[in-house]
Amino acid sequence: MSTIPTNAIEEHLIEVKDLIKVYGTGDIAVRALRGVNLTVEEGEFIAIMGPSGSGKSTLMNILGCLDRPTEGSYVLDGEDVSRLSKNRLAGVRNRKIGFVFQSYNLLPRLTAAKNVLMPLLYNGQEPLSDRECHERAVAVLESVGLGDRVHHRPNELSGGQQQRVAIARALINNPSIILADEPTGNLDTTSGEEIMVLLHQLHDQGATILMVTHEPDIAEHAERTILLLDGQIVSDKKNGKGSASRAV
Repeated sequence: MSTIPTNAIEEHLIEVKDLIKVYGTGDIAVRALRGVNLTVEEGEFIAIMGPSGSGKSTLMNILGCLDRPTEGSYVLDGEDVSRLSKNRLAGVRNRKIGFVFQSYNLLPRLTAAKNVLMPLLYNGQEPLSDRECHERAVAVLESVGLGDRVHHRPNELSGGQQQRVAIARALINNPSIILADEPTGNLDTTSGEEIMVLLHQLHDQGATILMVTHEPDIAEHAERTILLLDGQIVSDKKNGKGSASRAV
């Protein structure tokens, strides 16, 4: 019978220890995060909630390698990214993290396919030809139900369709994590539910998803909800199995 070595180290997809983020100095210093500790396992679907000023955006920016902590450590997929240079952070961000924003952040003059393939242009690890980039973008758009909208520009798409393009863009580099910041915030109820169904499908396929939301009914789609208040985690609870049935 095999045994686990006593020196084996459990490795999480994300491990944050004693995370502190301070903006400004002296009398105007603002402590946005006050010693956050958090682990995330591969394949989890987590909602992050909290009122304005709670620190959830700061936490997401650090988890997304858009910012660095003032103190503490952040280990992502076995690599401590806490003190990486901006250029190295950008490389990690492009390879391992897919972003979905409330406002979609699509380039208005580009087609859906060209918007989706943009992250591939900055992926030095896997240079592709123009044809390969386009083919991959089309395949990802088809996977989110937009195979017939490849050549449409953002102003020719509904809000829900634009968010699907944004999700396809987040998926194009096969990231370890999808960070979704209020992904249904600009959508009507029907379109919002459709986006949640899509996120559930991605989760069922193995995606790790961290989603910021202020809507309790949206948070219930996740398996786990983390509540932030004044820069600290005050609640971290399991919701039960987040399933696609919640989204229909």
